[in-house]
Amino acid sequence: MEKFICVFSSSSSVLDRQYFEAAQELGTKMARRGFGLIFGGGVVGLMGQTARAVHESNGRVVGVIPEALNEKGIVYERCDELIVTKGLRERKAIMDERAFAFIALPGGFGTLEELLEIITLKQLRCHNKPIVILNVNGFYNGLIQVFENIIEQRFAKVTSRDLYHVAENVDEALSYIENYVPVQWESKWLTDVDRESED
Repeated sequence: MEKFICVFSSSSSVLDRQYFEAAQELGTKMARRGFGLIFGGGVVGLMGQTARAVHESNGRVVGVIPEALNEKGIVYERCDELIVTKGLRERKAIMDERAFAFIALPGGFGTLEELLEIITLKQLRCHNKPIVILNVNGFYNGLIQVFENIIEQRFAKVTSRDLYHVAENVDEALSYIENYVPVQWESKWLTDVDRESED
């Protein structure tokens, strides 16, 4: 059974070339390693670049797009399977359910929202799938520092670092997914007892 990686990424077409190169490499190597792509169904930006790269290496592409965006010039029409949803929440639920793993390429507010939601769902034990932040050219350094501040100031447990993996390149990201062992979680909640034990 083919395994699909859900890739969160930008729909902007005016990005630096290095980000398109990273998306191209990711799509190519995903397909060569036997992974399919499930994504937001867009044809522009890093979304389209990743999908085209998967197809160029004979991989399978599943797009999930809200009906309001299912228009020529927006949707990636070459999807092997295109699922049209009523809205964004249904779109994300389908991608979350069908994905074997998640990778976040650099992106804007929508990408951040998708990434943070899938991390939160893992924290709440709704899934135990690998999540990779692909930190191309240090793009996510600021966000990772925010995560560290959250942990250091006890808004989350130290073990929250195990919710996600930060990869500096595509090979590292895919190797992490291929070798992923589901984490055995303790209780999510950070209680007064936990605080006293850490003092």
